[in-house]
Order: sequence, then structure tokens, then C-alpha cells
Amino acid sequence: MKRSGILNAELSGVLATLGHTDLLLVVDAGFPVPRDAHRIDLALAENLPDLRTVLGLIADELVVEGVVRAEDVPSHNPRLDSWLHERFAGAEFTTRPHAEVLGDLAREAKAVVRTGAFEPWGNIGLYCGVDAPRWFGGEGVVVPEQYASKV
Repeated sequence: MKRSGILNAELSGVLATLGHTDLLLVVDAGFPVPRDAHRIDLALAENLPDLRTVLGLIADELVVEGVVRAEDVPSHNPRLDSWLHERFAGAEFTTRPHAEVLGDLAREAKAVVRTGAFEPWGNIGLYCGVDAPRWFGGEGVVVPEQYASKV
């Protein structure tokens, strides 16, 4: 039996397949997941599991270099936006129009993880990064400029 971390086999398996720049979308209960998307449905009931719990567990296992959310999040759900900035400190934050999150971003994602969250604008994209100190830490390796501050 797995000792800790994410116990859901499908989610754990998808996380293991993600590579640099892959997008994982973690969404609320009402998100219209595209038919052809790799859907991982964790929703059991209202706020079970909630968005922050799922994002936090994923953050513990994944290197995240970018966070994308609807342009409404900073003004319409500032508590969520503050939490995201705290939890994903060091990541690059971007916004997209809400309709784009529901459409283009959902189709771009390698997987869509549906939570039970009843949270306005609770649809967050995570772009995978690399563990720069471990990746570029070898003797004689030249660190690319964009990673120099992280090594």
C-alpha cells in the first residue's frame, strides 16, 4: 500500500506522466469538461473534496512553474488568488478570459481534475516545471538564464 501523498490511482498515475510545460487543469464541480479530455473526477459532494485541498496535494508532488486562472479571479475571488500566490510562490501567474479557460485551456490540458468545489472561478491551470537545482546541478552544466535564479 502507498504510504502517503495522493492515493487516487488515476490522479497519481497522471501526475507521473507530466513533463515540462504540460498543463494540468484543476476545476470546480460545475466545470464543463470537454468530452475528449482526460477527465479525473474526484467530486463526491458539495466541496468534497474542495479545491484548495486538491491543489495543495498536487503541489506537494508536482513542480509548478506557471499558474493560469480566469482574469476575474484577482478581483472576484481575491481570497483564492491570495492563497494561490502563497501556495505557488515562485511560479509565474497569468490570466485568461473566463471563456478561454472553459474552452481553449481545457482542450490544451493533458488532464482535467474535477473537484467537488463550489467556488466561484475555481478553475486553475498548473504548468509543470523542472526542479532546477536538481536538473541543472551537475558539474559542468551551464544553467539557462531563465533558471539561474532558481539554482
